[in-house]
Amino acid sequence: MTAAAAVTEVDRRWMAVALAEARLAGARGEVPVGAVVVREEIALAAAGNQNLADVDPTAHAEVIALRAAAARAGNHRLPRATLYVTVEPCAMCMGAALHARIARLVFGCADPKGGAATTLYRLGDDARLNHRVDVVGGVAEEPCRALLQDFFRARR
Repeated sequence: MTAAAAVTEVDRRWMAVALAEARLAGARGEVPVGAVVVREEIALAAAGNQNLADVDPTAHAEVIALRAAAARAGNHRLPRATLYVTVEPCAMCMGAALHARIARLVFGCADPKGGAATTLYRLGDDARLNHRVDVVGGVAEEPCRALLQDFFRARR
């Protein structure tokens, strides 16, 4: 994981976009996770979770955003792109980011039960894999965590 010094104002700005997507997902009753794929300061795609609406266990914000970004780019590879996501990605989403050849992952809060970027696994820098992803965590950590906590508190 990259040092906190690597976090830029640009990262904070794009995380705000991911947070907006997460809020929209939460308003639809989905777990409030949002993602945006950015390359050369252009948002290729943004999405929130859609598991319930799509009746699809793979409809995580990251996967939806990566699919849309690849379609927009006209290529299943997204070199030089950054994936911003409000919560540390799971193994499936990290796998998708690796296959898409994302250069950088920036996430908000850690996921102690499923995080595959830094918490449970470190897939982005696993030397056994054929691609590496530069990982930066903790960007807008408090609002990202609060959004999830409020969502789940309201359902208990």
